[in-house]
Amino acid sequence: MKVAHSQPVPASAQLPTPLTPLAVGTLAPPVPVVSRSTSARRERARNLVIGTLGFLGIGLLWFFTSHAGLVKPLFLPSPEKVLGRLWGLAMGGELLNDLLVSTGRILVAFGASAALALPLGIMVGRYRSMEALIEPLINFIRYMPVVAFVPLTILWTGTGELQKYLIIWIGTFFQMVLMIQDNVKRVPQDFIDVGRTLEMSGVAILWRIVLPSARPGIWDAMRICIGWSWSWLVVAELVAATSGLGYRITVAQRYFQTDTIIAYVLLLGLLGLITDQIMKWVGARLFKHTEGGHK
Repeated sequence: MKVAHSQPVPASAQLPTPLTPLAVGTLAPPVPVVSRSTSARRERARNLVIGTLGFLGIGLLWFFTSHAGLVKPLFLPSPEKVLGRLWGLAMGGELLNDLLVSTGRILVAFGASAALALPLGIMVGRYRSMEALIEPLINFIRYMPVVAFVPLTILWTGTGELQKYLIIWIGTFFQMVLMIQDNVKRVPQDFIDVGRTLEMSGVAILWRIVLPSARPGIWDAMRICIGWSWSWLVVAELVAATSGLGYRITVAQRYFQTDTIIAYVLLLGLLGLITDQIMKWVGARLFKHTEGGHK
């Protein structure tokens, strides 16, 4: 019986094909590394471009609509006419005076609202007895229309500055209390339990655990409410006012000055946007440890 012998495999076939070595002195291409701050800056720049395109699109639509004669100039004046009217008011000093008066009213009224809403909202969110006592009353009042308080505030305080402050305060205070309360209640119970395990007092838990955890949300609540202040400012200045942005809109309405009305409405929107972005910028630097913070 013959035994078949297998043919020997060549040595070159037994070894894997060697990799081609790099030439002497040749380095591998470096892997690009993008830092977190650079990525964040690129993201912000991208968002800025996209946001600018949105405003540009609305502006172009307004421009072509007004110049095509689709709407009468009395109802929709052209952008250049509105800007020209705004420039004239700025050169005459009326615009600066209106800005100073309205901004002062916002700062005083919103400052008073925040000073009262912060401690009350924290207590309502932290202590159940305060929640049972205060929350139903706050919910009851916040559904009342602020506009309905205009004649009442005139009757109570007259037509002076206090009446304007009171309208803005009513429009922001009750909403802010509930928003602060909600952020305080959102603090995880596990955090509080850790404080109790360490035998911390109730005051220590509030100051060292609850407030640090709730501060970013409280700041966002204030940012939203200060934006509402600009809306209630106009309501306060439309009636029984002799100065301010809302007053100028009322005067322009009497004389059918649509360009002035649109100019001041756009200015109010711009002021609200600037205020919101400033609050967001400050919040991002105060609370860098949060998801929304930027280093």
